[in-house]
Amino acid sequence: MSDFEIRTEVRVSKLAEKQLGKIPKHIKESLRNWVETLARLGIRETRKLPGFHDEPLQGDRKGQRSVRLNKAYRAIYIETIQGLELLVIEVNKHEY
Repeated sequence: MSDFEIRTEVRVSKLAEKQLGKIPKHIKESLRNWVETLARLGIRETRKLPGFHDEPLQGDRKGQRSVRLNKAYRAIYIETIQGLELLVIEVNKHEY
């Protein structure tokens, strides 16, 4: 992280907290790994990492982004303060 990079804070919505209570432990660990990576590198650098597949969503979910926690699960988030604060709004099984 450069001296000028500001750390990104991650909050979790009540819905996402409820969903986290029902998903496998290794998925929670993947989410924790993403959050720790954000803390270390910031949002701009974390988005460049291919393992998370961070991508903007379209259609009804325009303005939201997703990261892959594994092949089946994704975390859906929004930026509440651009680059400074993220809100995880859902953690769910992705329907292919």
